[in-house]
Amino acid sequence: MDVHRYCQDKAAASGSSFYYSFRFLPQERRRAITAFYAFCREVDDVADECQESALARAKLDWWRGEVERLYAGQPGHPVTQALQAAVAAYGLPKEAFIEILDGMEMDIHQHRYPDFRSLRLYCHRVAGVVGEVAAQIFGYRERATQKYAGLLGLAFQLTNIIRDVGEDARRGRIYLPQDELARFGVTEADILQGRETSAFRQLMEFQYQRAEDFYRQALAALPAADRKAQRPGLIMAAIYRSLLEEIRRDGYPVLRCRIALTPLRKLWIAWRTWIRG
Repeated sequence: MDVHRYCQDKAAASGSSFYYSFRFLPQERRRAITAFYAFCREVDDVADECQESALARAKLDWWRGEVERLYAGQPGHPVTQALQAAVAAYGLPKEAFIEILDGMEMDIHQHRYPDFRSLRLYCHRVAGVVGEVAAQIFGYRERATQKYAGLLGLAFQLTNIIRDVGEDARRGRIYLPQDELARFGVTEADILQGRETSAFRQLMEFQYQRAEDFYRQALAALPAADRKAQRPGLIMAAIYRSLLEEIRRDGYPVLRCRIALTPLRKLWIAWRTWIRG
């Protein structure tokens, strides 16, 4: 089996915006980030697709063992086989993979978050850490770039939460903090039954403003010396912010539909951001 083709197919099949940010990288870095992204997709699929929590935990435990095998030089899965070179070339820490798995495990047993502090831990594990590893693969000279990458990952995850409110509700999950629902007068039943009220739109505007603030913080933290190397992350930021603006312009119809940008528009945003440097 061609393990790099496996990872490429996994990344492309997801339809994610991340795929568009990889296309302009040199082959070695492109292979590394594609393998890492394929790992994230594999473990995310466990949390999303396994209905039985015991089975999901067993699968995540298998992936924990596979991470150990990867760092022992004996990976068995095509994704970890493809990751082996990246781990060596870019010094990717084992702890990051374990923390991502910890985040995926949260999805198995925790479907509500009392406040933003608890939600932020989840977002850090499933997205902030991903951003930090990605930044390591892209390359950087200034330590502040890791702060930028972690904040950008949080912004991406907050955007995902806004986009997927209805889809998550149909799985019985509500990622919007419980204390914020109460503050805006939105009930769980409103979310689960898809009631688009003015209070719900005000709640979503609050979520939008928070996500935008994280984008601003992230971009302000990126050192100029590393801007060129970190262009894939800047492409993602441009695509995700365009998506966020589209959701807002449409009045937050996220309970009944999933807003998405067309592949052509994503490619255009990616190309435009890349050439701007």
